[in-house]
Amino acid sequence: MTPLAPFNLLFGLSALAAMVPAAVLGLRHGPVRGVLFWALAAVAVAGPSAFALAQLGQGSLPSLSTALWLSVSASLILFLAIAVISPPARRLTPILMPYLLLMGAGALIASGARSHELVAAVPAAWLDAHVVVSLATYGLLTLAAVAGFAVLMQEGALKRKQPTALTRALPSVADGEDLQVRLLVAAEAVLGIGVLTGIAAEYLATGRLLSFDHKTLLSFLAFGLIAVLLLVHHRSGLRGRRAARVVLVAYLLLTLAYPGVKFVTDVLLA
Repeated sequence: MTPLAPFNLLFGLSALAAMVPAAVLGLRHGPVRGVLFWALAAVAVAGPSAFALAQLGQGSLPSLSTALWLSVSASLILFLAIAVISPPARRLTPILMPYLLLMGAGALIASGARSHELVAAVPAAWLDAHVVVSLATYGLLTLAAVAGFAVLMQEGALKRKQPTALTRALPSVADGEDLQVRLLVAAEAVLGIGVLTGIAAEYLATGRLLSFDHKTLLSFLAFGLIAVLLLVHHRSGLRGRRAARVVLVAYLLLTLAYPGVKFVTDVLLA
């Protein structure tokens, strides 16, 4: 770990601060809505995105910190886009925003980690496409996992017959399950594209179609797990706590595949 430059530290703290109002709004009593929601959500998107772009401008694409900031930004941008067309999605704010705030704090802490430059001879266009698809996949699965967690919370509150202010602000079980499935379908489609772009990048770099490293194996496991869940859901209507737990496992696999691999290379093996 190397000391973080004062400017980067200040910029990173500002990016974190930009997410705080939206997180606080989400934790207040009742569902979030109205002009205030959109204004604070836009600010929350702007802060991490600006810091991530600044880090990219410094050539730090492979770093763990930049990977986390880009993941936060992608999740926020996708959430804002989905919230425009899906009012129930806005009710994920109480748990999504605090989670992304914690991820941003982790990104700031990891800013001092030494990055490892990419050495594979991959054309820039293919690499850029693969990165964009990977970020979209991780953002969509983040939202699906949050929707699944909301379902777990709602079902737990119903089982105990003790709803809280937080569970009242979250989507209903039916809305949460519907969001989860729709987001999983989108994530599976984008992940499939990501697998293809990854294979293409690997072939252009090494002449091999696949390199069975940890990232590849975990990505394939996540893809297969989501495919099985969607198939079982379609045939038998699997939903509720069991489906939500599978979604969380798939999210864990993809987390280990993307930022997890960067954590190992930049921190544990530095």
